Amino acid sequence: PLQQGQMVAPVVASLGPLENLTLTPNPDEVEEVFTLPLDHLLREENQGYTHFRTAGGYGYTLPVFLNGPHKVWGLTAIVTELTLELLAPGRY
Repeated sequence: PLQQGQMVAPVVASLGPLENLTLTPNPDEVEEVFTLPLDHLLREENQGYTHFRTAGGYGYTLPVFLNGPHKVWGLTAIVTELTLELLAPGRY
């Protein structure tokens, strides 16, 4: 889990054909690696929001991406949403 005060630096890059990649993620940090097409993420029916309320009554809303092989939520969904805003400003 992300601790207060830690910084996350997402990197967006083109790595070429996925079939040519050999990824070795840290198993303590990454459970599974998967891909979703940009077109899937941009479809409105695959986008949603999750609402949370804390014990103190404070509420907040976070993005979630649905209908794929996995639900994308949490920090991954936040980074995905910010990336879509940059990559497809007229569509997202």
